[in-house]
Formats: sequence, C-alpha cells, structure tokens
Amino acid sequence: MSLDADLMVDRRRLRKQVTVWRVLTALAVIAALLSGGVFAARQTGLVVAESEHVARIRVAGMILPDRQLLETFDRVARSSNAKALLVEIDSPGGSAAASEAIHAAMRRVAERKPVVATIGSLGASGAYITAIGADHIIAQQTSLVGSIGVIVQWADLSDMLSRLGIRFDEVKSTPLKATPSPFAPTSEEARAALRQSILDTYVWFTDLVKSRRGLDDAAMAQVSDGRVWTGRQAVTNRLVDAVGDVTTARDWLQRERSVPRSLSLVEYRPRREGVQGFLPQVALAAAHSLGVPSSWLPALSDPEARLDGLVSLWHPRLDLQ
Repeated sequence: MSLDADLMVDRRRLRKQVTVWRVLTALAVIAALLSGGVFAARQTGLVVAESEHVARIRVAGMILPDRQLLETFDRVARSSNAKALLVEIDSPGGSAAASEAIHAAMRRVAERKPVVATIGSLGASGAYITAIGADHIIAQQTSLVGSIGVIVQWADLSDMLSRLGIRFDEVKSTPLKATPSPFAPTSEEARAALRQSILDTYVWFTDLVKSRRGLDDAAMAQVSDGRVWTGRQAVTNRLVDAVGDVTTARDWLQRERSVPRSLSLVEYRPRREGVQGFLPQVALAAAHSLGVPSSWLPALSDPEARLDGLVSLWHPRLDLQ
C-alpha cells in the first residue's frame, strides 16, 4: 500500500510540474507574439517613433491607386517628430492618376518639412512624376530615369474571335462610348479622341517637369521624347540633382536643411484595414527581416493589383522573332 501511495504522490508532483511548464511555455509564447507584433508594427509603420527622426516611405513596383499610401504621407506631414521625409523609389510607373496623387501628397509634406527622394534601379514615367514631388532627387549612376510620356495599349481580338466564329454585339449611346474595345477594330474617330486625351495628359506631365525642375523649352524638348536616361545622364540634363544613395540623401538633409545625420531613420508603411490588413503587413515585415523579397509574396504586397485609365509606365519592349 505504501508503494501505491508513493506512486500517487509522484504522479501528482509530476502533473504539477507539467502544468507549471505548460503555463510558462504559454506565457513565453504570448510574450514572443507580443514582442514580435510590436517589432512588426514598428517595421510596418503602425507604431510611430516617439523621438525625433527622419521618416522613410518606399514607393516600389507598379504604382496603383492606394488610399492608405496617401494617408501614410499625411501621417508624416502631421508628425511633429518626423523632421524630414526620405522617399525611396524603385518603380516603372503605373497609373497616371495614382502617380499624380502621390506627387500631391509629397508636396503637402514638403510644405512642412524637407523631402528628398532616392531612385534605385528604376524611376521612370509615373515614378518620375512621384520623384519630382521631392525638393531634391538623388539617383544611382546606373538608375534608369525619365520616360516622360503617356500611353494607352489594348489588344484587338476581333480577328481571332472571327476565326472562332464568335461575334461580339453591343448597343451604346454614342459611337465613342467604351472605345477602344478588344472585340472590334478601333475607328479613326476613336483613335483621334483617345490621342487628344493622351496628348492633354502629356502636356500636363511636361509642364509639371518643366516647373519642378526649372527647365527651359529647349531643355524640356530634349528630355521629353519618352526615352529613359541613366542616373549620370539624368544629372547632366537636370532631371535629378545628384548621383548617390540614402547616405547622400542624409548628407544633403544635414547640409542644406539642418536635419541632423544622427537622427534615426523610421520607416512608415500604409496601415491596412482590420486584421486582414494587419496580418499581411506583419508577414511582409517578417519576410523582410528574414531577407525574403516582398516580390515573392505578391498576394500580400499587392492584393488589389489593377491598372486602369491612362498609364505612365516604362517597360522594355521584347520583340520575339
């Protein structure tokens, strides 16, 4: 009997120890999740540094309508602790309207504090509209900059559909409604109307560049033929101010705008709505900390990718023969 009693005592003691370890493990997991959440929140801009700092916003990939990104610029503008804004750009452009909106948001920040932009591999077309929202632009020597122009592209599938015996019918109020269409050849009247819209946006684009970069008509004519320029060439034709990187940008802020080099660099990211918005941001922060490119997570980094309307976009043309 004494042996059975000893076994029961040992079992009870073991259960208590297991329970204690389970509780400690649960607490450790909770603490890790909380600390990881705070880290991820800081990385994603959900928690703003309380001390003075230089804010950083990244504009990368296709530029699309993004209300949360615009709100991120406004948060920087309102922050008394953000003494300057660094915008890191690496983009081929995208929606002309979305690029215009980012440009306007940057100018709102510039009304309150200095804004400097750096261009990575690419700062073309709509991304260049974004870049000239800054007070000072820095590109790498081998960056591609410019592509000042507007384009609308569509596919004409009418011949293929005809071969398949498929006919697309429609009823519309006027001949130019919903043109161009992939289901029918585009009329000359429709092409002329579309060209008027494209040229109007092109005039707006070139006037904006001319005003922001202080170019005369001759200089503007040279840089506005749609080509891209290397960073070195862009300095020569005054599309950018200097060759360099983030360090160069920080040096300029200290030298020209008296923003101390010692201030920390705090990244601001768009606040996505609800849990569905927070979790992708945490995942992106975790991927970033592990060195995983965000382009590997397209569903998270660009959940609503769509490109409508007039496009200011650069891409190399591939002719397959």
